[in-house]
Amino acid sequence: MFELAAHGPDVHVGVGPQYPWGGLYGGQIVAQALRAAALSVESDVLPHSIRAYFIRRGDAKEPVRYEVDRIRNGRSFATRRVVARQAIGAILNAESSFQRPEDSTEIQTVEMPEVPPADVLDQDSWSPSFERAYVPPERLVDSRRDGAGRRAAWLRVTDPVGGEDEQLLHRCWLAFLSDDLPTDAVVGAHPDAADPNFHEHRFTASLDHTVWFHRPIDVTHWHLHDFTCLHLVGGRGLALGHVFTADGVHAATVAQEVLVRDLRGRD
Repeated sequence: MFELAAHGPDVHVGVGPQYPWGGLYGGQIVAQALRAAALSVESDVLPHSIRAYFIRRGDAKEPVRYEVDRIRNGRSFATRRVVARQAIGAILNAESSFQRPEDSTEIQTVEMPEVPPADVLDQDSWSPSFERAYVPPERLVDSRRDGAGRRAAWLRVTDPVGGEDEQLLHRCWLAFLSDDLPTDAVVGAHPDAADPNFHEHRFTASLDHTVWFHRPIDVTHWHLHDFTCLHLVGGRGLALGHVFTADGVHAATVAQEVLVRDLRGRD
């Protein structure tokens, strides 16, 4: 997944697996863009955030070309822009920020909800690279979380993660996983979500995606991804999610805007 091939200065090419729905998975493109950006920074800096805009739907039959722009190298931070391209043109634009380790005061104000552990829940996944255990909605107790359409699931990577850039690869994998639940939260908040024909009449697509990495992470261990929808207006729903370790440490925050378009009455 993250063994990108060099195709010139700051240009890398990546491929991915075939997914059940036939197209590319947005989380793969975000994660590979982060990996490409990281190949242009010094080894002692790690990504603390990535903001990506999905421009076009990718073609799973084609490799993806990642073009890196070195925006700035500072003493503490480095900034990179990555454009992912295929034959059709740009399919994603991403901005990543990297930081050298820095000591500071730490606080955590978001609590993990009390939910059953992954090993007592039914597990499913659309990829052999990770496992997923959905938390039943009735088991999501009130934890002072705002929003609607709440969805939560335990996720962990089953592929081996290691090597010289191990922590970087863990963060790339988290970026990959973080695209799995946001659309579910937005659709769940829609007033017609219970309609069995909901997806026949509507088109959904990710518009933009942001991940903030708060602490070192090991994605081969179970993490709880907890998402809610904060608004739905103009066909755009905003999902906000928190990622927790099994012992309740807030490891990352995710935000995604999702397009939900009613196709009825359109030419």
